[in-house]
Amino acid sequence: MAPKTVAEKASAAAVSASSSTVPARKIGKGKTKKALSKSSASVIASGGADKPKKRKSSHEEHFGTYLYKVLKQVHPDTGISTDAINIMNSLMNDIFERLVREAALLTRYNSRKTLTSRELNTAVRLVLPGELAWNAASKGLKAFTKYTTSK
Repeated sequence: MAPKTVAEKASAAAVSASSSTVPARKIGKGKTKKALSKSSASVIASGGADKPKKRKSSHEEHFGTYLYKVLKQVHPDTGISTDAINIMNSLMNDIFERLVREAALLTRYNSRKTLTSRELNTAVRLVLPGELAWNAASKGLKAFTKYTTSK
């Protein structure tokens, strides 16, 4: 009968490793410990021989290419350094998180489950100051109407 759980697989691998001839090494005052072979250690670490380790995908949004394209549209002869791109990226991520947090709170306050353009528009007016909020709201409305008419 084959072991079924990860714990059973690990204990089975440890038992098979301890039964083989592995040299013992000293780990302290008179205590010895058997060293595991590389293959059995990798079996224990991965949770089983038939299960390969999965890599965790770490996808972080980076606006660098978009920032560069917009800069070239506005000022074609101007360049920008990598440090400046990273600073602008941090700014964009920070503002995005603030807007989404505020829009989610507005959605919750109104006892709704769907975040709509109305909540985003209100969040923009609450988070951004003065004329910046007005410009952002008008550009957002323009982009939204363009998107909905193209569908």
